[in-house]
Amino acid sequence: MPSKTYFTPAMFQFLGDLALNNYREWFQKNKARYEKHVKEPLLEFIDDFREPLKSISPHYVADPRPVGGSMFRIYRDTRFARDKTPYKTHASAHFRHGAGGDVHGPGFYLHLEPGNVMCGVGIWHPDGPTLAKLRDAIAHNPDIWKKAKTNKAYASKFEEWGESVSRPPKGYDAGHPLIEDIKRKDFVGMAGFDMDDACSPRFMQLYTDACKASAPYMEFLTRAVGLPW
Repeated sequence: MPSKTYFTPAMFQFLGDLALNNYREWFQKNKARYEKHVKEPLLEFIDDFREPLKSISPHYVADPRPVGGSMFRIYRDTRFARDKTPYKTHASAHFRHGAGGDVHGPGFYLHLEPGNVMCGVGIWHPDGPTLAKLRDAIAHNPDIWKKAKTNKAYASKFEEWGESVSRPPKGYDAGHPLIEDIKRKDFVGMAGFDMDDACSPRFMQLYTDACKASAPYMEFLTRAVGLPW
């Protein structure tokens, strides 16, 4: 995989400045900085990640379109939020399954923020029917699930993240050896990087390696919800 630098300290500087000046007038005055140091490099990374992603699973998609693709918009949806600041203070992308789905479906995630660079994998806040499929898959295939989440490559890079219910879900044996996993509401793993990693020419390789390490975990989740891996 060829070495190439996508992100620079200027990106993190812009995001840090935005966190201190999160209002429309400042953003409009600095929009050229956003385009040059955040949006364009992220779209280029997404475009170049298409081939590495295919080597992990041909069913997941890196879509470099600026609208409707893998990149999340910088604009926050404030309609139902108490926090009315208009902009996100991080850059991010979600590589979703080609069969469709939204941010709540299985996918690979990239998060770029001052002091917080990470690769996320899994399913965040699945709806009720999807959550039931995941719990059933774990309950009925405990050995396969345990192998997927404890394999050395995955466990050495990723930590579990997300919410769980306090009591065993209705219909599941409280004595099941994997009841703590069955109680989860999110099935997400997070692997962290340094900002220096993100700004280095090896970041594409580092990110790809993390996604590859998650392949058994992602395969289990993908198949559990009825999608091809």
